[in-house]
Order: sequence, then C-alpha cells, then structure tokens
Amino acid sequence: QVQPVESGGGSVQAGGSLRLSCVGSARTFSNTAMGWFRQAPGREREFVAHISQSGGSNYADSVKGRFTISRDNAKNTVYLQMNSLKPEDTGVYYCRAQSAYVVWGQGTQVTVSS
Repeated sequence: QVQPVESGGGSVQAGGSLRLSCVGSARTFSNTAMGWFRQAPGREREFVAHISQSGGSNYADSVKGRFTISRDNAKNTVYLQMNSLKPEDTGVYYCRAQSAYVVWGQGTQVTVSS
C-alpha cells in the first residue's frame, strides 16, 4: 500500500491559518475515504475530520466552523484548511487513507503559539 504523504505544517500564532495537504495513491485515491487525525504531546491520537469517496464530510466538535476538509481526486490530494487556530490545535497531524486497507501517513507538525 502506498503511504500518504502530508505537508503544510508549521508554526503560527493563535488566530492564524494553515492548509495541510496529503497526497495519496493515484491508483486508488478516488475510491478511498480520507481522514485527518492529530496527536498532542502526552495525549492519544484523535479524530479531526473525514471526507468520503463522494465528498461527504464530518468533523470533530472542537474544529467545526474553523476547519474545512476537501479533496481533489485529479491531484490525488486531500486538504485540511485550518482557520482561527488555537494553541490547543497544536500537535502532529496525520492523514489516513481507508479503502480495503487503512494506511497512515507519517504526520506533519502544527504548532500554534498564544
């Protein structure tokens, strides 16, 4: 299975924005549900957002209204637009591809300072 590759993380002040990208397998992307998860230091990995093969999405309550997940099947890419960032959004953000298998990316660090 092809491992998804995340990019776009970085450091930003509270109230700022970042856009994460995740490139998946060209062969299977359109048939793959994609999700974003995050893990803060000392905490378990938690769900952030999900987008189905048909484009339906859902979000964790903590990010609703601030984050937007989208996908571009022509580019084999899923995005996470993060606005109004808060210090509690800090963590490693992981992309997950789910078809017949679940495959995780290696993660990208997001740091939000107050």
